[in-house]
Amino acid sequence: MSSHHRFFLFFFNFNTATLLRPPLALSLLYSSATSNSILDPLTPLTSSTPSFTLQHRIQFPNHYLLLLLTNHHINPHQLECVYYYYTNASRRGGNFIRRSSYFTTNQTVVQSWEKGVYEASLDRESNTVVVFVKGLNLRPHKVSDPTHFRCHFGFKNLNKDGSFLITTRAVSVAQEVVRCLLPQGVRNNTDRAKGVGVTVSHLSGNFRHPVRTILPSIARIDGKGKKKRGKYELCVCTMVWNQGSALREWVMYHAWLGVERWFIYDNNSDDDIEEVIQDLDSQGFNVTRQVWPWIKTQEAGFSHCALKARDECKWVGFFDVDEFFYFPNEFHHQLGQGGGLPGENSLRSVVANYSSSRSIAEIRTACHSFGPSGLRSHPKQGVTVGYTCRLQSPERHKSIVRPDLLHVSLLNVVHHFQLREGFRYVNMPEGSAVINHYKYQVWDTFKAKFFRRVATYVVDWQEDQNKGSKDRAPGLGTEAIEPPNWHLRFCEVWDTGLKDFLLSYFADPVTGLLPWDRSLL
Repeated sequence: MSSHHRFFLFFFNFNTATLLRPPLALSLLYSSATSNSILDPLTPLTSSTPSFTLQHRIQFPNHYLLLLLTNHHINPHQLECVYYYYTNASRRGGNFIRRSSYFTTNQTVVQSWEKGVYEASLDRESNTVVVFVKGLNLRPHKVSDPTHFRCHFGFKNLNKDGSFLITTRAVSVAQEVVRCLLPQGVRNNTDRAKGVGVTVSHLSGNFRHPVRTILPSIARIDGKGKKKRGKYELCVCTMVWNQGSALREWVMYHAWLGVERWFIYDNNSDDDIEEVIQDLDSQGFNVTRQVWPWIKTQEAGFSHCALKARDECKWVGFFDVDEFFYFPNEFHHQLGQGGGLPGENSLRSVVANYSSSRSIAEIRTACHSFGPSGLRSHPKQGVTVGYTCRLQSPERHKSIVRPDLLHVSLLNVVHHFQLREGFRYVNMPEGSAVINHYKYQVWDTFKAKFFRRVATYVVDWQEDQNKGSKDRAPGLGTEAIEPPNWHLRFCEVWDTGLKDFLLSYFADPVTGLLPWDRSLL
């Protein structure tokens, strides 16, 4: 019996500025436990040695993405990324070529990240597939005309000319998301769609000479699960990059407010986030990690999460790990009255009050942006206690939505989604609920966070564009140079409400430690 094959995704960093001519090629080497060196030619190849099939190679601005098929479960730490000059001499043998026999060489072409289909999700309820596409250059934040688009499916192998076998029409198109009908042959048995290759085509040219362009694709339809019995009242989705150190405080605090399920979209983190998530999940916080290697795709990732969470959750909140809900009236209602811990499950209670509404499908909460509050190093007890000075007026808002009542396009602008016709949003009164957004933290933290943005339409620091955007710090240029008196900026109102509450009710009376502090001991 042959081993069960699985897809493994490995992501490696490299700096394009260091590449010389002739260009460097990229491969992987497997490090066996019995060898001192992965280049050791004496290590025998055995039947237990993992074999790999390299299916796709994608070149990002500063990453290589390799998609592999393997017959073993592999620890990523057993793999190493090797760059080499591909010359005639390298073809004739040597330790590297000896080790390359672990791979099935199928001459995969290096694809550019600038244009292509990268993910596809099944929507059983509507007999459609939601396809995620890069490079269509559609208008941001707008729904496009779906009649110009088609989906193409390859159920077994491609035709000899490389075209996909079956074509269906698009139902909706917005930003990076194209929704198409499933082929007729699988609508009555959607399990057959799992693993099917899919791509997208679009019309270009002019009315007299239209040209249909089929995009390259690495996407296969994932097997979206069946509906669970009974939905969670409140879930949360976020996308992160190297935010493992911030997760414990954020998850533990909002779990106390009533969040029951967490979808963490990991956008190429290289910190300890996987271990942190596993630890939180083992403690019963119901956290899962979704590998999402696609850069500059936050809106698409949130569309993906909204579809994924629809079968599990009545409500899904979309907010970041530096944003914390705060209920001033609820938290301080029982202070000094001996009535137990005030405010518990406040957030879940808010959404539950609207679950039976026939018109409300989104709850918006205003955000107060906090500054470094005079600090020069990251606060040891967490952001909720350390940062206490903010701007006077709110900046933007974040939303909690009913995933079953979103527009068919799944269009969103990170802060909120477009809703189905006939449904509307409601604003939370600022006196009853706000979000403390610890946006402008100490310089080292802020610099790391804003160095590479995950949102599709937000430029990174190095890009000399949109300097006046709210997505940039006021007065910040295109270089990561600390502005004068950064630690004193963005401080107009001292606000210690959440800090005082947490230290009064959550801190250990003996050690003074908060729950997320104790978890690190």
